[in-house]
Amino acid sequence: MHTLRIAFISLARPTFDVPLARQVTATARRLLAEAGFALEGPADLVMDLAGAAAAAQQLAAAEPDLLLVFQATFADSTMVARLAEASDAPLLLWAVPEAPTGGRLRLNSLCGVNLAGHALKLHGRPYFYAYAPPDDTAVLAQIRSLAQAGRAKRRLARTRIGIIGQYPAGLDSCRLDAPALRSAFGAEVVEMALEPVLAGMEAASETAVDALYADLSHKLPNLADLPQGPLRGTLSAYVVLAELARSQRLDGLAVRCWPEFFEQRGCAACGALSLLNDAHLPASCEADANGALTQVMLQALGGAPTFDCDLVAVDADHDALVIWHCGKAPLAMADPATQPEGGLHSNRKTPLVMEFPLRPGVVTVARVSREENGRLRLVVGRGEMISAPKSFSGTSGVLRFGRPAHAVLDTILSEGLEHHLAITYGDYTAALLALAALFDLPVLEL
Repeated sequence: MHTLRIAFISLARPTFDVPLARQVTATARRLLAEAGFALEGPADLVMDLAGAAAAAQQLAAAEPDLLLVFQATFADSTMVARLAEASDAPLLLWAVPEAPTGGRLRLNSLCGVNLAGHALKLHGRPYFYAYAPPDDTAVLAQIRSLAQAGRAKRRLARTRIGIIGQYPAGLDSCRLDAPALRSAFGAEVVEMALEPVLAGMEAASETAVDALYADLSHKLPNLADLPQGPLRGTLSAYVVLAELARSQRLDGLAVRCWPEFFEQRGCAACGALSLLNDAHLPASCEADANGALTQVMLQALGGAPTFDCDLVAVDADHDALVIWHCGKAPLAMADPATQPEGGLHSNRKTPLVMEFPLRPGVVTVARVSREENGRLRLVVGRGEMISAPKSFSGTSGVLRFGRPAHAVLDTILSEGLEHHLAITYGDYTAALLALAALFDLPVLEL
């Protein structure tokens, strides 16, 4: 992942305590740099509209992940308004506390943020705020989440999702609404027929398939025990889909995986989708466009592979939910205590699917979901994958949320959510909530 970039602008007025303003500004900048952020913008205080205009000119070309206006002292709202016009990055207004001394009000920072917030609200410009000293760790966490959301927002606005084939009959949760995705996120949908992919598998480079087989044999030691023709068919699907994504500049794929891959090519698409996800090309099955976009979103936040899965059972012993799919989770998610293997699809008895339980750890759960009125919303949850044997053939995990499993299940079923949820490892719930606010999307928390 690229380093998160913050445009840091410290505002002040010369009639307040400028030495103290410079001191708190320097402390904030130092701590942000030590936290790993790349800082842009003037190092010194901006104290007039001309200085704000100069900083705004730099902003227009910088594309920061977050615009952080540090209210070092009180100032009128003109400088904030000028900066806000120059960037569509998330905007954080940061006020610093000031101890009452019975004497001079040295900074009056909080009032400055109050004034700025009012002006921004009148102009319809979304913003976030913080009121804390420069060394407050909660503010540093907030800054990280907002910067992650800003990076994801910019990524989604440039995303191209390839939809390969139509979703299977009866899977309405995979229905495509391309105008809604463009309106909400700016994402572009590229619809393509499945037949050229199936045809391309027959003509796939044997050299490329051989190289993929050799590499995968180190990760799945039982490849030689599987039916070789169908296995190579799955590997050829990966080769074709990866090349298609490259040539069409696609950031994610939603592929109609059944029944054609089984019936026309005698192989399972699952293993190919697993390899695509491992290669940081989010790939959803059943032509689920919203699922693929959710995976792109999660990968933009965390930089790690993602997996979209079905909810298939409640594990009463662990008060957890069992998530599963036929065998398309990325190998990066395999429990290190087990040896992943290649397998046969549980219903069609053909390779290649991945066989392993998901590794323990904190995960973020999400879904770009369509409500009954057609409006999009963002489903957000946080859970912990616990160490457990594989629940069913394929790839599965036992996921415990912060509230009872049956309560989470009740939310999913009573709200009529889609049958696919996407996960990634790490806690990005704060960033997702910020992202929903930036896109003006309602949120359903699991």
